[in-house]
Amino acid sequence: MRVSILAFAFVLSTATLAAQGAPPGQRNPGPGPGGPDDFGRNFFPPELVMQHQTEIGLQDAQRAALTSAVQQAQGKFMDLQWKLSAEGEKMGRLLQPAQVDETQVLEEVDRILVLEREMKRAQIGLMVRIKNTLTAPQQAKLAEIRNRTE
Repeated sequence: MRVSILAFAFVLSTATLAAQGAPPGQRNPGPGPGGPDDFGRNFFPPELVMQHQTEIGLQDAQRAALTSAVQQAQGKFMDLQWKLSAEGEKMGRLLQPAQVDETQVLEEVDRILVLEREMKRAQIGLMVRIKNTLTAPQQAKLAEIRNRTE
């Protein structure tokens, strides 16, 4: 059973990483200048904002809004991670026998994909809230900082 779960986890994590796009500094070929995932370049991860808060002139009200947004998102992420873990266990049990029920496996895949979609939607929602909290000059400064470090 351990091998089945690990194999499934590997396939699932590989698919998730592929869906997320190339790591920073690497480009995906595809439509547009940098590929289909280039839209992510318009967002600023919370770690980048925190690391450079003084340099970008982050105000106390912005810091409070960002802290609240991140805390809310973390609660959602934790809930979804628990659910994903439970569904992963179910998938492991379904894949354990020598012969598996394809219908049950595909139904479980659908449940997992729904949770992954919720996770991705929550991540994008957080990134939008972060961006909307920052001023245009702060965003420009963060983009400059990010470009220096890539």
